[in-house]
Amino acid sequence: MKRIAYSGLLEWKNKKIRKPLLIKGARQVGKTWLMKEFGKNEYESVAYVNFEKTTQLVNLFEQDFDIPRILRSIQLVTGIIPKPGETLIIFDEIQSVKRGLLSLKYFFEDAPQYHIIAAGSLLGLSIHKDDSFPVGKVDFMELYPLSYKEYILAMGKENLLEALDKQEWELIKAFRSNYIELLKQYYFIGGMPEVVNSFLQNNDYTQVREIQNSILESYENDFSKHPPLDVVPRIKMVWNAIPSQLAKENRKFVYGAVKSGGRAKEFELAIMWLEDAGLIHKISRVSNASLPLGGFADIGAFKIFMVDIGLLGAKSGLDAKTLIEGNNIFGQYKGALTEQYVFQQLKCSDGIETYYWSPEQGIAEIDFLIQTKGRVIPVEVKAEENLKAKSLKSFRDKFHPDLSIRASMSDFRKEETMTNLPLYGISLIKNLIEG
Repeated sequence: MKRIAYSGLLEWKNKKIRKPLLIKGARQVGKTWLMKEFGKNEYESVAYVNFEKTTQLVNLFEQDFDIPRILRSIQLVTGIIPKPGETLIIFDEIQSVKRGLLSLKYFFEDAPQYHIIAAGSLLGLSIHKDDSFPVGKVDFMELYPLSYKEYILAMGKENLLEALDKQEWELIKAFRSNYIELLKQYYFIGGMPEVVNSFLQNNDYTQVREIQNSILESYENDFSKHPPLDVVPRIKMVWNAIPSQLAKENRKFVYGAVKSGGRAKEFELAIMWLEDAGLIHKISRVSNASLPLGGFADIGAFKIFMVDIGLLGAKSGLDAKTLIEGNNIFGQYKGALTEQYVFQQLKCSDGIETYYWSPEQGIAEIDFLIQTKGRVIPVEVKAEENLKAKSLKSFRDKFHPDLSIRASMSDFRKEETMTNLPLYGISLIKNLIEG
């Protein structure tokens, strides 16, 4: 399985000033596999330590941060002698041991010749609450579920992806049905590596749903283990409300839809916990399209998306027949799935900040407003071939962007200030902006 993040790991390895690398991401998005695969391919040896399972090292960093002592302990547990530049040292579930994150500071300051990658399923939670986090002493990488591009690669359709990357639109148009078929699969299967691998091996949609439900169950088990007990019921309420929140025509998160009479102060800690665990992503509303967009964010108005479109479908109870056969994928629940899909692809694009726009007065709304390379680009999302975009016209009349993007099931079409990008080509959005 090819992951685009692999190239980021190569860049990290070849840095002149290389800090220990922290990989963040929700449980089961493929962090462990990626680290091990990178170590196997790019190093002579791999010293892998999972601190959640290796109980002998539970107190490894409590005594001191003497690097030779720590390396000897790693050798005893793994059987690997760590060699500078030749061994990849992997600290998995690093948040499970006291002062584990802080140890990375001393590896950077006292032993930068060693190559270290650390990861953790709940790393975001640890970073958020750890006062001794080694600020400025580590590099970061965020890993998400497989994007649609990575899904195409996993399905062995490299030629289709190559045509997309080269923007060969006439060729793409000729094979339109192939892209749409893969897109329908992706809407149902999503990008969780175990799920994708299962479908690749067995071509069984029933098994796909069983694995997705198992992943959802493992997430929900974490609710009871890690957060404060008084927050757990509210976390569950927010989590269970996400499908219905996205099903609304206006997908703005409404506390009152979680619980009658619900208020921000009652649920903001629950939302923060889900964000830190990587299970949800929150984007804020802006009413102004000036740079920087973050300066105009309304923290009280936001949308929430799940970590993965396949998990959203599983949590919503959508069956394979509804999603896969014919064009039904663009019928029931079409808006929620399509917006989740587009957001998920934008999230995988480096250097893009994502918001949504609506005016102070009126009903117009731009699904996504992205900031990248010093530009603000509106992105209107259509689940079908409908090319009417009243909100986009309203936005353009008000702010006059030099580029507007409409993502729909229609073929690629470039106009003076408007580009229609097929949904299966949404990964090209940065190319359009930069080109």
